[in-house]
Amino acid sequence: MSTPPPLLFDATHTSHTAAQTGIQRVCRTLFDELRVQGLATPICYDPHLIGWRSLAPGEVSVLRDRSGGAGKSRGAKWTLAQKISGASRRWFGRKPALPAASGLICPELFSAKVGSHLPELLSVVAGPRVAIFYDAIALKFPELTPPGTVARFPAYLRELLLFDGIVAISEDSATCLRDYWRWLGVAHPPPVHAIHLGIDRPAALATEAASRPATPRLLCVCTIEGRKNHLALLDACETLWQEGLSFELQLIGLARADTAGPALARINELKSAGRSLLFDGSVPEAELHTAYRACSFTVYPSLIEGFGMPVLESLHYGKPCVCSGLGALGESAHGGGCVPLATVDTASLVSALRRLLQHPNELAALSATARARQLKSWPEYAAEFTAWMHTLSRRG
Repeated sequence: MSTPPPLLFDATHTSHTAAQTGIQRVCRTLFDELRVQGLATPICYDPHLIGWRSLAPGEVSVLRDRSGGAGKSRGAKWTLAQKISGASRRWFGRKPALPAASGLICPELFSAKVGSHLPELLSVVAGPRVAIFYDAIALKFPELTPPGTVARFPAYLRELLLFDGIVAISEDSATCLRDYWRWLGVAHPPPVHAIHLGIDRPAALATEAASRPATPRLLCVCTIEGRKNHLALLDACETLWQEGLSFELQLIGLARADTAGPALARINELKSAGRSLLFDGSVPEAELHTAYRACSFTVYPSLIEGFGMPVLESLHYGKPCVCSGLGALGESAHGGGCVPLATVDTASLVSALRRLLQHPNELAALSATARARQLKSWPEYAAEFTAWMHTLSRRG
């Protein structure tokens, strides 16, 4: 029996950015799992070619680079050589054909330009065509979302109707998408199936002991932006510092230029006042894992998430996490090892952080529960994803 051709894997954005935000981490890790099994051929929409093509070796290297790093922006960057190559092939009528494929995976939040060219990609794929849906935050919290994303989002949700199936990263996200399409009056939308994300292989997230600071350290890993709610966390920590509690707060995450301003100003204010506050921006993957090992526990103050990978990463290290108990975060938090909050306002954060700082026995019990959690690996996620994908029928 002949082996079916691999799946096309759209990595248009991730193959042209060094950023390591949540979507990039999903894209890179899922691709690597599929690549190991010979199941994926990476492609992109080339705006200079004005067409779809396979990735060049250098683009594959960017796609597979999971090291992250400081000062990396979210934006895609095309080199001059890439621009010239795409434009010249277009001018001379040398647009390459896409390889044969048994299906298509679109794991990114695609742009308007990419979305407008989806029909030509979908038309050449005979097998199941699946997109990943992350969240409906732009609909629920437009005031905390960049205006461009809010304006783009309704069209994006309609473009998802072109696919044969949608994999949502949480039950909460799946419900939001189904409800939105129902509200639009869509008669026959594609099936939406929730598959919770995995975490890195144990080999990549080694759990060997790390030297811990003498002072308890709280770790917060998430991009610095409005909906991540850093202001409430910073105010809560200032309240506890004023009470005389001794601890450090370490913040890791890329600052978004459009919504990070108030939080960055507060960070600088507290550092100027001499508070024990470490702000590292975006860091390489190895430093991120070192930070998890060194902290006492983590706090994830976000108001809303499609999933919240840092919560499960924290649990993987046996580190309890203080986070929202609602929505997608609640799906992870209520499995144990977390302190789920009904609200993530300053008062609730003060109470939860104080408890863990002042009651080491409670912290130790939560740590033991966290270590006992059975967390999904990325190989398991990839297997579950492709198994569901191949149950789908082409819709048109």
